[in-house]
Amino acid sequence: MSYSCSTSRGNSQDPSSAKKPAGNNPGRDTGGSTSSSSSSTVTGGSPNQTAAMKVKKGCNSTDVGVPVITEEELHANTIITPEDVLGLQKITENYLCGPDENVYNIDFTRFKIRDMETGTVLFEITKPPSTDKAGEKKDIDPNAGRFVRYQFTPAFLRLREVGATVEFTVGDMPIDNFRMIERHYFREKLLKSFDFEFGFCMPSSKNTCEHIYEFPPLSEEIMREMILHPYETQSDSFYFVDNKLVMHNKADYSYSGGP
Repeated sequence: MSYSCSTSRGNSQDPSSAKKPAGNNPGRDTGGSTSSSSSSTVTGGSPNQTAAMKVKKGCNSTDVGVPVITEEELHANTIITPEDVLGLQKITENYLCGPDENVYNIDFTRFKIRDMETGTVLFEITKPPSTDKAGEKKDIDPNAGRFVRYQFTPAFLRLREVGATVEFTVGDMPIDNFRMIERHYFREKLLKSFDFEFGFCMPSSKNTCEHIYEFPPLSEEIMREMILHPYETQSDSFYFVDNKLVMHNKADYSYSGGP
């Protein structure tokens, strides 16, 4: 079964409300903040050169025909594939790969989210330059930078289309077949699953891409529960090169307008 992303506009569905009309887009007052940063991908320029920004629209990841699998089973696998993570039925409790799997030295350096309808920037974060001196060793949490906590207002849940711009650099190896699958859950319910495939990334290049997310309409009941229970909405972001998992980031979300 193929999960290749077409050039059509990406979307995902909440099965409980697929036939309900989308809520109105407020276009403002969706203010967001975050306590960390990390995200995704795209096309290469020449070495030591910044590539022009590309726009990628995610297609809906369908789970039809994908065998159900547990996190425990995946931890026993030597290689984890896109089809494997599409079989997961709930948020993972632990990371499915270690930082050392990122042999391509993919490093996300900037992240911005905006409302596509109004162009309003909801927030933007840039990774500060490293201040470590050459040869200096520090005790660093190996999972630092792999988890993000987002804080939004309730109005964010009524946005229909959001653009997430990411900037990243790659090391001295080229990257083929770069893909991200991102799965969002509220408690143990899958809300939406997005699938992005990206172009070739040249070695030693800086790359910029805007991911276009089309959100499914959510029922008023689900939105109310998500607002009342901050950080119980969570996501897994899985990054693959040549169908092998090389990075795994996690996030949680509050839509209550505060910490």
